[in-house]
Amino acid sequence: MRSHDDVAAFLSARFAEAVAARGVPGASIAVLVDGEVVEAAAGVLSTATHVDTTTDSVFQIGSITKVWTATLVMQLADEGLLDLDAPLRTYLPEFRLADDSAAGAITTRQLLSHQGGFEGDVFTDTGRGEDAIEKYVTAAIAELPQLFTPGELFSYNNAAYSVLGRLVEVLRGTTWSDALVEHIVRPLQLTHVAPSAYEAILFRAAVGHLGPGADGVETPAPMWALAKSNEPAGSMLAMTPRDLVGFAKMHLAGGVGPDGTRVLSEASARAMQEIQVDLPRLTGMGDAWGLGWEIIQKGEPVVIGHDGGTIGQSAFLRLVPELGIAVAMLTNGGDVMGLFDDVVAHLVKELAGVTLHGFPKPPAEPVAVDAGPLVGSYSNSTFDMLVTVDDEGLLWIDSTPKGILLEMGQQPERHQLVGYDVDTLITLQPAMKEMHLVYAFLGDDGAGRRKYLHYGRAIARND
Repeated sequence: MRSHDDVAAFLSARFAEAVAARGVPGASIAVLVDGEVVEAAAGVLSTATHVDTTTDSVFQIGSITKVWTATLVMQLADEGLLDLDAPLRTYLPEFRLADDSAAGAITTRQLLSHQGGFEGDVFTDTGRGEDAIEKYVTAAIAELPQLFTPGELFSYNNAAYSVLGRLVEVLRGTTWSDALVEHIVRPLQLTHVAPSAYEAILFRAAVGHLGPGADGVETPAPMWALAKSNEPAGSMLAMTPRDLVGFAKMHLAGGVGPDGTRVLSEASARAMQEIQVDLPRLTGMGDAWGLGWEIIQKGEPVVIGHDGGTIGQSAFLRLVPELGIAVAMLTNGGDVMGLFDDVVAHLVKELAGVTLHGFPKPPAEPVAVDAGPLVGSYSNSTFDMLVTVDDEGLLWIDSTPKGILLEMGQQPERHQLVGYDVDTLITLQPAMKEMHLVYAFLGDDGAGRRKYLHYGRAIARND
């Protein structure tokens, strides 16, 4: 498969079949190859309404929104309004955390690359007004604990991107969503982008699904979006795959839009794709992180991208900059990881010759690990996690949700763990969306025990 026509033939023959086989209610995909976009759609937007999914349907892109927010921030740097390495308080003096010295030292670059070090999964609803993000930054996160020194390591941080969204608001003198439309959507001539439910209702909008009900049919989610306070991190931005690929194409073109308009400087487009921090060996995450972009694979050719998840919706974006290839797939429930393997990974392999890492599986012969330094309790605002060894020597992790996750109905889970690597464990059975979760244990608490449990987020030991 090497051409636009090859991709079109593959999607025509296989996409709808794969969507149905994986139990995905609805999905849409766009592929940039040879400078042209190929599209396909299948299934329904909701199992309650049975409205067909079309290529003009909008889905939430979840945390892929973070790359859009990062782009808005880099535009500020291009205009000389922002120094990425100056303390954030230079521009946001109201920024506060429980550790005031850390809050005073954190830079925009560290927030962009998830190295701020403070707890990040905070989804406080501060209302639907234009001041929602401002309220979040000035009040909701003021007491967040610092997990590690800024810049010490990577820990995925949603709250950091709400802070970056507020930075955009202050330096632009407008709302984050209005800045998004004025500085990205319009210059790129995107036509089906919905920053919130108010715009999404103008399009054919997908609803998330939370798994099969008693009748075996995927159940529509009871709400469309998460809190407005988390807009810049990915709570509700929706669009078609075609528009998402249009955004990706600008990054592939060194910051230039479809009509030659420069949306981002070439230097900033390049800097966003450069490695800022390497990652531990984690489930579903890449080799490293740039400024907004995830570095999926560091080898030649490099693959960058981002994934996103909201309430029952999952989004995937993969770019191969060297070859000018982009693949965007948006879904609304079911076995989305299986569909990713069937379609996105397959296309990247065929078009770029790159075999994506895939999601880890337990080894046939588990790695022997010393459980002593790993067992114990770890906690943050969304989970209490307890790692134990039973009388038979088996390792277990008990995850107890709290806060917003508990309010959303998430239930406690218990999973057996086996050795995956040195100081790294993996769930023996799939734990989420058919994925086996990997937990890396990092640092030393001074007593020979690991200081952090890391599964994309660092969670500090609390026993």
